[in-house]
Amino acid sequence: MMRLGCEVAHRQRRSARRKAPPPMFTNRMPRYEILSADALAQLDAGWRRLVTEIGVEFMSDRALDLFREAGQRVEENTVFLDPEFVLEQVAKAPREFDVQARNPANNIHIGGDSMAFGAVYGPPFVRDGEIRRDGTMEDYRNFAKLSQSFSVLDSAGGVVCEPNDAPLDSRHLDMTLALMTLTDKVFMGNVVSGPNARDVIAMSEMLFGGREAIEATPVSISLINCNSPLRWDDRMLDALFEYAAAAQPVVLTPFILMGAMSPVTIPAALVQQMAEALSGIALAQLIRPGCPVIFGSFLSNIDMQSGSPTFGTPESGIGLLCTGQIARHFGLPFRTGGGLTSSQVPDAQAGYEALMTLMPTFLAGTNWVMHTAGWLEGGLVAGFEKFVIDCQIVEMLQHEFTPLEIDEGSLGFDAHQEVGHGGHFLGSMHTMERFRTCFYRPFLNSSENYERWMRNGAQDTATRSAAIWRKRLEEYEQPALDDGIHSQLEDFVTRRRRELGD
Repeated sequence: MMRLGCEVAHRQRRSARRKAPPPMFTNRMPRYEILSADALAQLDAGWRRLVTEIGVEFMSDRALDLFREAGQRVEENTVFLDPEFVLEQVAKAPREFDVQARNPANNIHIGGDSMAFGAVYGPPFVRDGEIRRDGTMEDYRNFAKLSQSFSVLDSAGGVVCEPNDAPLDSRHLDMTLALMTLTDKVFMGNVVSGPNARDVIAMSEMLFGGREAIEATPVSISLINCNSPLRWDDRMLDALFEYAAAAQPVVLTPFILMGAMSPVTIPAALVQQMAEALSGIALAQLIRPGCPVIFGSFLSNIDMQSGSPTFGTPESGIGLLCTGQIARHFGLPFRTGGGLTSSQVPDAQAGYEALMTLMPTFLAGTNWVMHTAGWLEGGLVAGFEKFVIDCQIVEMLQHEFTPLEIDEGSLGFDAHQEVGHGGHFLGSMHTMERFRTCFYRPFLNSSENYERWMRNGAQDTATRSAAIWRKRLEEYEQPALDDGIHSQLEDFVTRRRRELGD
């Protein structure tokens, strides 16, 4: 009986320690805009010329038929678009919209001053300390748990890492099930194929109570990448048709590395990005007028000596700032940024390149931030230590981009009256009332003196990060989910896996 009472008391204390998730971050700081009105006009003329004279390829008969029916000129797979028609379609997209999570406290708003952050997306490899290896389903689940545990992340994202030990044809089912059960935040849909997208939509209907519920307020966000330059591939378009028809938001994203997928100049890359993103958005509106969309951008450059992709570059930062201004020009929410780096390990380069991308992400007021945490080695690797480092950077930036409260109390005149000339403020009433909360306290950084730091093991940032993510996993508590819904999802995954031959 005593043991039972202790266990109950322990659960009550543990429950009391849980805090309600903080509201999503709202960036009320001024936007950093670097394009003049003349520059915007020249870029506007540039994308119009591209879609009119060069055209955009759509590798989908359904897409080509929709454009033909809408009066656009189609030659083989190339659509030559009337810019005014494109803008008419773009105007149908909502400027802002909500996305519901299964925990309403984790609902997000896309657009306006809101910034939502998701984890890294797509790496086939994982780095755990000194070990770089293929990603596994266990890694995927652990990243989902970490995404749940860090409040700066609004979403685990989608393919946080590629679980290479799961069958290729059915792994999307296991990934979606993990996102839906191990987190109660917004998730991203699988876009490998149209059937995969249908599976995600079917599972979403189970989780949220049917088709009407997910169409009324969407529940997922899906990434539709352009095969730059100027081509939309069939698999991505098949997924786009499914999600747009179900009124689920899609991020229409040109994938541009300047020098490889676009000309080497930033203006040329911006013009191409506008042509690609706007043409994809126009198609989404033809599929379902009013479908929520996000103007996507993934813009960096290659190393012209080696041909390798580079990230955290000045050029990518400039492009990011321009993208925000361009998206606002069209009245669209936008995606860009993240904790990007070319570094192979969570070292100084990884930190400063991530900051080189995340700082303009905040300055631009990006609405949907992918690759926020965990990106290493040009996106080939999801790193556990880097995941923690990036969350620390974002938390600090969120604090930095929170406007000051200036009032009688914060001006501290009473503290001057108390201390006078030549004294110190350590013991003043003004300090004593505020010392616990007056300054931001990072969870990762070390400010110990050298002797204490040595006594505590002389740990560098990566070592401290490793201890933090392991502790977070030990303390992780799975968010509650109705047993009936959980069983329904598992039964669906089992049935579909069997149908797919896995």
